[in-house]
Amino acid sequence: MTAMKWFYSFLKKHNRSMALGLVMVTVISVLAIVKPIVSGSIVDDVIIAGRYELLPKLIALLILITVLRGLLRYWSQVTFETCSQNVLYAMRDTVYRKLLQEDFDFYNKKRTGDLLSRQTGDMDAIRHFIAFVIYQVYENVFLFFFALIMIFTVKWTLALCMCAVLPFTLLVTLSQRKNGRPRFQKIREQFSSLNTFVQENISGNRVVKAFSKEDYEISKFNKENDGYRDAELAAAEIWTKYVPLFEFLSNMLTIILMLVGSIMVIQGAMTLGNYVTINGYLWMLTNPLRQIGWRINDIQRFTTSVEKIYATYSEEPKVKRPDKAIPCERLKGDVTFRNVSYSADDEEIIHNVSFTVKSGQTVGILGSTGSGKSTIMNLLCRFYDVTDGEVLVDGRNVKDLDLYNLRQNIGMAMQDVFLFSDTVEGNIAYSKPDCPFEEVQKAAVMADADSFIREMPDGYDTIVGERGVGLSGGQKQRISLARALLKEPSILILDDTTSAVDMETESYIQQQLNAIEHKCTNFVVAYRISSIKDSDLILVLNDGCIVEQGTHDELLANNGYYATVFRHQYGEFEKYVDELNTTTDRGGEAHGTK
Repeated sequence: MTAMKWFYSFLKKHNRSMALGLVMVTVISVLAIVKPIVSGSIVDDVIIAGRYELLPKLIALLILITVLRGLLRYWSQVTFETCSQNVLYAMRDTVYRKLLQEDFDFYNKKRTGDLLSRQTGDMDAIRHFIAFVIYQVYENVFLFFFALIMIFTVKWTLALCMCAVLPFTLLVTLSQRKNGRPRFQKIREQFSSLNTFVQENISGNRVVKAFSKEDYEISKFNKENDGYRDAELAAAEIWTKYVPLFEFLSNMLTIILMLVGSIMVIQGAMTLGNYVTINGYLWMLTNPLRQIGWRINDIQRFTTSVEKIYATYSEEPKVKRPDKAIPCERLKGDVTFRNVSYSADDEEIIHNVSFTVKSGQTVGILGSTGSGKSTIMNLLCRFYDVTDGEVLVDGRNVKDLDLYNLRQNIGMAMQDVFLFSDTVEGNIAYSKPDCPFEEVQKAAVMADADSFIREMPDGYDTIVGERGVGLSGGQKQRISLARALLKEPSILILDDTTSAVDMETESYIQQQLNAIEHKCTNFVVAYRISSIKDSDLILVLNDGCIVEQGTHDELLANNGYYATVFRHQYGEFEKYVDELNTTTDRGGEAHGTK
């Protein structure tokens, strides 16, 4: 399917309304053609022939035509605007739904500003085309050729003289269309780039201020702004070059009429009334010529926007819902990775990972930055598909499970916490929007978030700023954890969820997780040994491979990477405890001697 066919699939649903609007435009144009005939009759029949009794009727007819054209113009514009908004609504909804179906790989490669441009500026160009350009082009073409035909019926020799302008008009039109297309594509690209830059800097305003980089960002913005301005000016050069040519050609029609028509009237080859009638048609020829340049600009903006939107829409996700998906309303939580490898952009991130977890067990995952910890969780949720091997949940390949059901069974508190601009309650209840408040509060208590939420000005009704602005890192993590717990999932993934909380809070959260009535399989990705030391199975990753696995005691006995990390994190603490115990013992002995 081409971009234009895709666009027409939305427009054709409103064919009747569009046809009705075009019929009204046709009537408006016909009434406009009648007016010069009436004006010519007033000159020939009333002023020259002296039939003054016809004047009231002709004036009344002109008034009636004017009123009818005004009413029809109003209703036709309402019709086209309504159609444009309905088409835009359906198109925006379809594109947005497709964006929600795209996978992580799509969003990794797309800039947010580009996607926003598709839904804003490009959509508005389509709305303008449907609401205004379509009927303007139709009306101008109709008036031009119909007026030319009427001039032929009045005086064909004069009409032939006017037709001499048409070949030049066609050549100028084709030239503008050829030269204008790449300029408008450049405008859309620059607009997307500018939109992306502004969006990123507004979102990252705290970083900008923290590093005092306002002047630096302004200079970068000026470059983007200059690029967009230059693209617009480059496009403007097109119409500044061609619009005067169309203006010249339209004025040539006036000169032809005044020169040739006046000679014909003087020589008696044409009546003065006919001259007035043709003069009344003249604007129907000159106005379309003047409008050609502008309408070509509008059409090229429209076609470029449709192609940009369709190019984004037509990208298919690599992770798709299987055609014959296995329903899984409630999973038990058994997880198996069988020789799993994953590569992206020719780089192997996970290599030959294998492990098995039973339902209700807790798995701790430890490793250095970039070792593949989060990637394993993304493969389990099927945010990406494995390159080799299999990921099994309850003995079934995740590729065969219903994608929506699979993710419904997984609760995830992500490393990069995202909170919506909503109330605290709304953010926690995101996984179960219709649940009662008591369940929201229970989840908050388990995540140790209830106490600080109640201290907020409006408690659970406090509006959280965009991305959680106004909350500390630990508070955002606990709200994110409460959101995951409220889901009552079969599999719970905590991706470095407690890194920003103190040890006491972390211990409380772990106790609450252990006390959950519905036992779920827990995956805890962490850098702190304290977060995972009590796990049933601990996986140690390095360069995308599992280099160690076992319980806390087993890994300490192996004296490998895990034991090294443990000594780094606990060595000083244990030394301090030993010294404290030694000091206490010596104090007790001294006291006994005394």
